[in-house]
Amino acid sequence: MIISLNARRISSRHTRKGMLRYKVVELSTVTDEDLEEAINAAVKDGWSLDGIQFAMRDSSKRPAMAFILFTREVAEEDAS
Repeated sequence: MIISLNARRISSRHTRKGMLRYKVVELSTVTDEDLEEAINAAVKDGWSLDGIQFAMRDSSKRPAMAFILFTREVAEEDAS
């Protein structure tokens, strides 16, 4: 089962500096160029790459979708 989050941000974890905010980017076309473009755009905006999850098809070796996870710290007052 895949849950599509479409770049929703979820504040959940505290750090020493404040809250840790999450961003999830969903890609339905999974190529190296698409992954690179999405990662570079988010990193340029101040996000840190946290991980990548791939959704696979049974009939293909190529992923059907990718979910790219990013984090960044925000001050407590900016977390809401």
